Amino acid sequence: MSHGTPRRRPAPAPLLLALPLAALLHAGCDAGASADAAASAEAEADQEPSREYVGARSPADAEALPFSGAVWVGSTLYLSGQLGLDNGQVPETAEAEAANVLDNVKGLLESAGLTMDDLVSVQVFASDVGDYQAFNSVYKTYFTTEYPARAFIGAGTLLFGARFEVQGVASRQ
Repeated sequence: MSHGTPRRRPAPAPLLLALPLAALLHAGCDAGASADAAASAEAEADQEPSREYVGARSPADAEALPFSGAVWVGSTLYLSGQLGLDNGQVPETAEAEAANVLDNVKGLLESAGLTMDDLVSVQVFASDVGDYQAFNSVYKTYFTTEYPARAFIGAGTLLFGARFEVQGVASRQ
C-alpha cells in the first residue's frame, strides 16, 4: 500500500440485526413482547432527529444573515458564531469584546433554556492570538463547573473587524 492510499477498515456488523434475537433471549420476557420491543427500537433508530431553530430572524435579517442563531438536533444545541460588537462597532479593548461575545453566547443559550455550563465544546476564532490571555481572563468568569472542550484559533481577519467569534455546542444534561 502506498503512503497516499487510506487504509480501509471493515464495516461494523449492523447492530439492529441482533436486536430481535437479543430481545427474544432476554430472561423474563415472552416472545411477543420481545418482538414488539425490538420493532420499536428499530423504528426509533430509523427516525431522523427533529430540528428546532433558536434565535429566529426576521425576513430582512435572514436576507442579510443567512443562518440561524442556533439549532437543536435531539438534545444537542449547535450555536452559530457570535460576535461581540457594540452597535456594530469593535469595542476599545479585547476584554470588553470578549465580555460582549460571551454575553451573546450566554443569551442565546438562555433563550434555549440552557446555561454556559451546558456547553460541551467551544471554538474561539481570534483575529490576533496575542489576545489569548485577555480573552481567557474574561472567559473563565462565565463558568461555575468544569470548562467545555475548546479551541482557540488564529483566524486572521474576522467579519466587521471583530477580534473574536465564538461558536459552540451545548447539550441538555
